[in-house]
Amino acid sequence: MSEVRVVFVGAGPGSADLITLRGLQRLRQAEIVLADALTDPALRQEAPDAEWIDVGKRGFSAESTGQARINLLLVESARRSARVVRLKGGDPSLFGRLEEELHALGQAGIASEVVPGITSALAAAAATQQPLTRRGIGRSVAFSTAMTRTGDLEARRSADTEVFYMAGRQLPSLAERLAEVGWPQDTPVGVISRAGWPDERSSRHTVATLAEADALHHGRPTLVTVGAGARPVRPDDAPEAHDTDQAPAPAPTA
Repeated sequence: MSEVRVVFVGAGPGSADLITLRGLQRLRQAEIVLADALTDPALRQEAPDAEWIDVGKRGFSAESTGQARINLLLVESARRSARVVRLKGGDPSLFGRLEEELHALGQAGIASEVVPGITSALAAAAATQQPLTRRGIGRSVAFSTAMTRTGDLEARRSADTEVFYMAGRQLPSLAERLAEVGWPQDTPVGVISRAGWPDERSSRHTVATLAEADALHHGRPTLVTVGAGARPVRPDDAPEAHDTDQAPAPAPTA
């Protein structure tokens, strides 16, 4: 296998200290860094001598760097440097357009490595202390984008907990779509914007009241969690103990 020239690094969902140790190590070795818009600028201090190229996306904004341009920059950078880092917000494999960039490098015969990162859904669950899975009621989690490639709004009910990325500009419409696909009006919904950042905001709603979150989160990178994983954890709602890996109670003696 040829020498790795490009490393995809998941920078985590917000503040610089959420990057992994391996990701930080690779970043410090970089000569060229192609960085997403939603990566913490403080990470530049970890590779001060590297050439930093901003290739951020802003939803459907005209200011975004097109994917074809990013692919070209990746290949060009790898041909003039042995240590290129593609720094992506969150985790590269989750809504990070990783497939397209791997394909571009593969066609050019350039070897790469992927370092995982913390995705914003996990940061949101940690910040709100609302686990995405729950014993007995939350055995499945689904991740999807609220907006499709064509700009259409979609909602799903395919798991006990649904997490919708990129939902900040259409919360009232999302509430309507959730009801249309069968979520009851009293289903708990959690909304958090800029998860993992010092200025993160979170609020709790139901499907019926989700539209009220628009004033607080509009225009910010926003996640919406629906279902079991949006239920608050309360001391008086202790989960039932029905572990299957515990030893059986001893039989009563005569």
